Amino acid sequence: MAPPPLLPVAASTPILHGEFGSYPANGPRFALTLTTQALHIQRLRPKPEARPRDGLVSLDEVSGCGTLQSRSPEDTAAYFCIYTYPRGRRGGRRRATRTFRADGATTYEENRVEAQRWATALTCLLRGVPLSGDQEITPELLPRKPRLLILVNPFGGRGLAWQRCMDHVVPMISEAGLSFNLIQTERQNHARELVQGLSLSEWEGIVTVSGDGLLYEVLNGLLDRPDWEDAVRMPIGVLPCGSGNALAGAVNHHGGFEQVVGVDLLLNCSLLLCRGGSHPLDLLSVTLASGSRCFSFLSVAWGFLSDVDIHSERFRALGSARFTLGAVLGLASLHTYRGRLSYLPATTEPALPIPGHSLPRAKSELVLAPAPAPAATHSPLHRSVSDLPLPLPQPALVSPGSPEPLPDLSLNGGGPELTGDWGGAGDAPLSPDPLLPSSPNALKTAQLSPIAEGPPEMPASSGFLPPTHSAPEASTWGPVDHLLPPLGSPLPQDWVTIEGEFVLMLGILPSHLCADLMAAPHARFDDGVVHLCWVRSGISRAALLRILLAMEHGNHFSLGCPHLGYAAARAFRLEPLTPRGLLTVDGELVEYGPIQAQVHPGLATLLTGPAGQKPQA
Repeated sequence: MAPPPLLPVAASTPILHGEFGSYPANGPRFALTLTTQALHIQRLRPKPEARPRDGLVSLDEVSGCGTLQSRSPEDTAAYFCIYTYPRGRRGGRRRATRTFRADGATTYEENRVEAQRWATALTCLLRGVPLSGDQEITPELLPRKPRLLILVNPFGGRGLAWQRCMDHVVPMISEAGLSFNLIQTERQNHARELVQGLSLSEWEGIVTVSGDGLLYEVLNGLLDRPDWEDAVRMPIGVLPCGSGNALAGAVNHHGGFEQVVGVDLLLNCSLLLCRGGSHPLDLLSVTLASGSRCFSFLSVAWGFLSDVDIHSERFRALGSARFTLGAVLGLASLHTYRGRLSYLPATTEPALPIPGHSLPRAKSELVLAPAPAPAATHSPLHRSVSDLPLPLPQPALVSPGSPEPLPDLSLNGGGPELTGDWGGAGDAPLSPDPLLPSSPNALKTAQLSPIAEGPPEMPASSGFLPPTHSAPEASTWGPVDHLLPPLGSPLPQDWVTIEGEFVLMLGILPSHLCADLMAAPHARFDDGVVHLCWVRSGISRAALLRILLAMEHGNHFSLGCPHLGYAAARAFRLEPLTPRGLLTVDGELVEYGPIQAQVHPGLATLLTGPAGQKPQA
């Protein structure tokens, strides 16, 4: 096996170094060295290792840590346990625990101080608190635990979202010591209604466990509040349990992980969430034909891509494979659409994905004639308070330290978990250190409230404001679109216009169109532009298929296809001239007709975790 990779000098500077035993007590002894990026483990006895197996634990694979105490009164040692999710030989992650015995002192109190010093240092590094080698490690360095509201769409991911959340998300974020309330949504727009009444001071973030649709509801709910300027600053995150998972794919890419899908993508994004850290997120303000407005964090699509997205809904039971099947069917019956695309070019050019390969751009400029906007009606939302924080009339879960805590639980699974991991026959099982948070495994066994017929009485500390009944579906608040004239009015002279027959048009903000399609590989969350891609008519099915296949790795712009166009823009207007078609915003079907959008740079905040340097194998 190859030796561990060399780390940069700054990254390899020791924060802590010490000698530990193992659990059970008669196991080997180790020398541990903690740096800013990894925990180095070297076996000392019974036989030192020249090239340690599993001797480098990257912090990118660590969800959290804790300290434990033996239930035997004769054992004066304290125990330091870390929770890791290393990649296996086949690429998938699996959970593993490493437990080390602090036994250098004669009393438990002294050994406990040492174990907690290591746990404190590791937790600080995981949460982005800078440490130096000569710094005194004290509990006062620990950052405040964030309080997260986690919304789960139980119908997401072929109906597996709730189970995957309980199997993977809840244990990991509990290991990380995060405080959270977990709530199931019941219907479309339920999440939007909930966040419109959210008391912002109760939470440090809102995380959705579903596809991109649930986050779309949350974002538009935050922006449809009178206090939208404060509400939109609420950090939002996504843990992928849907079909497309585009934003999660972009977060995974930003975190430096290799491109994955399914449970592996969920584990990667959960690890990044545990690490903490956020990033400004550009949003699109989208004005529809009726004059109503919504906000997008992902994309506006017309033509082939929106057709595949909507027509593949009937194959939702296939999960992400529905898009593959939908694309095959779409290629078999390829359509073209006549339309007019106008855009305000970006003042600065984004970095190109491949050095030496320029992106194709439009050069024509036409004068636009005003187009009448058809009327549209919107049904009002019906609020429900049936799943607010405990006490709840439907399945919900709360972590220790959240605004509505559950009864005290045991730490880190207690002795049984560690006994199973380490085969501790003959050793006294370990019990929780009383100063640390509760067990992820115990959370799984928490009693859940049954569903009730009527809305419950609102608890005073629920974290939500009393409901209202008049919220429209379209956003009535939000920032002013200062770059956009009224829809149908002539555009300024500095806009560029192209008109003709198109196979598809896509306006996208982040890098990914779904978890395994990198439509804009050079995009950043806060680059301040919308990336416009289009394919003109005349392209063969084989050429379009090559573009879609190359998009998996973001290489489609290097194909040199003359039908593929690109432009970076601050705003755009799309006017379909074909009487029938499909338009989607963030994968959601919207009314068909003229549409325009403007980028609002860094308007929202996305929970991303730390940025990675390069994809990891």
